[in-house]
Amino acid sequence: MKLLHIDSSALGAQSVTRDLSAAIVAHWSASVDGLRLEYRDLDRDPLPHLTAGSLAKADPEQAAEAERTLDQFLQADVVVIGAPMYNFTIPSTLKAWIDRIAVAGRTFRYTENGPQGLAGGKRVIVASGRGGVHTGAATDFQEPYLRQLFAFLGVEDVEFVRAEGVAYSPQHRADALAAARASIPSPRPASEALRVAA
Repeated sequence: MKLLHIDSSALGAQSVTRDLSAAIVAHWSASVDGLRLEYRDLDRDPLPHLTAGSLAKADPEQAAEAERTLDQFLQADVVVIGAPMYNFTIPSTLKAWIDRIAVAGRTFRYTENGPQGLAGGKRVIVASGRGGVHTGAATDFQEPYLRQLFAFLGVEDVEFVRAEGVAYSPQHRADALAAARASIPSPRPASEALRVAA
């Protein structure tokens, strides 16, 4: 089984989502024999945002990196994403990564019956950190967006591990992190994982 670990927070060691995504990956590593890990830090090594030049693949090096990014996503069985809420949505660095994996003809296509996702059979776990409390509120443009995006790509198995209200006080932060760590989902039995991927 291959796990792709993505971090996007700009807060380094102070990041709630880096803490949570690392805890998720550690839990999976301890639970799954032979788990293969790949890691991307989108803050340290950001992908360039889409431009006319990148869409036209005018820069061979950028085009090659975009292909590597897409291939890395397609080969993953599980994707763990550290996604802090910035201004009610996701960091622009994470959006740039999404723009490299949402590729017509590779991860989705349009048919006479509408769009069809081509990247199913994966499990996505999002480590979400929010300074305030936004779940179920009109201010949450993070979780609905990510759910819609992955569903569009054919990925229906999307889970969130949330730490909310972390900016309210140190105690709020500690309690939110403890609750989030307690909710980390476990790997499925191998036979079930194979059925999902089939």
